[in-house]
Amino acid sequence: MSDLEARLQQLETQTQSAISQISNSAELETTRVAFFGKKSDLTQILRGMGGVPAEDRPRIGQLVNEVKARLESAFDARKTEILSAQLDQKLAGETIDVTLPAPDIHFGRRHPLTQTLDDIVRIFSNLGFSVVEGPEVENVYYNFDALNIGPDHPARYERDTLYVSDDVVLRTETSSVQIRVLENRQPPVKIIAPGRVYRREAVDRTHGAMFQQVEGLCVAEGVTFGDLKGTISTFLAQLFEAAPGSGGVQTRFRPHFFPFTEPSAEFDVLFNGKWLELGGCGMVHPKVLENVGVDPEKYTGFAFGFGIERLAMIKFGIDDLRLFYENDLRFLEQF
Repeated sequence: MSDLEARLQQLETQTQSAISQISNSAELETTRVAFFGKKSDLTQILRGMGGVPAEDRPRIGQLVNEVKARLESAFDARKTEILSAQLDQKLAGETIDVTLPAPDIHFGRRHPLTQTLDDIVRIFSNLGFSVVEGPEVENVYYNFDALNIGPDHPARYERDTLYVSDDVVLRTETSSVQIRVLENRQPPVKIIAPGRVYRREAVDRTHGAMFQQVEGLCVAEGVTFGDLKGTISTFLAQLFEAAPGSGGVQTRFRPHFFPFTEPSAEFDVLFNGKWLELGGCGMVHPKVLENVGVDPEKYTGFAFGFGIERLAMIKFGIDDLRLFYENDLRFLEQF
């Protein structure tokens, strides 16, 4: 064995021994650089190949390559072992006791007003009504004029209505949507229009300056007040069938006046031993039909509107609508 071969054998033995004793990645990398770097023993041996007799060069060259390949493999294997040991140590420190109780998980819930609106849409959809929407910031024409609410009507006074400008208001009811629909759609029409409305109201347990309303409209040939009463009674019976302490829904219709319906009525439901007004209704005034180009001699219709908050109060047995808007989780998590 030549001196060069002896040096290679000794270098491999020493390096293999050093590799086996390394316990971290940084030290391993330092050793790798020392072995394969420009000033390493292996590099010096390669540089001295010129002094090897020509007949020995192929054998010595092959031996150098074999030693280099074995040591590269040894470095890679040791690196894998070190990383595996580090992972095991990390996992051991993060052990989870699966027998411990799981933390409470708080699931989101639908707001009671959202639940009520979803029920309203579901019931009226089953009755053949479609859902439409309209702008909350409304032109005076759609909010008042087209609904036969004249310039001297008290509802147009600033003490009742929130004006953006002389000709623009925050809508006081979603009845404005029926005008927009009838302008672009010929009868038969069956729609409900849910949305927020705004009024100058003193806020108390049954009133709000901003609340949600659902307007209903049906225009076709031969529509009667009996159809209106049957529709509302059917709707309320389905909505309140599981209301706390309902014991069957008791409703009543009282004669009333609205500029956009004739005849007109208000409808109430018995709640906590008292009659609670839910909204107004009536047969669409012929002048309203004329305003949108519908022949009142051929078509008749009914309209109704009610507050979603009051429906939710009855549905869930709540006696103060302000609770819906206080964002108190203790209240909301009950639903």
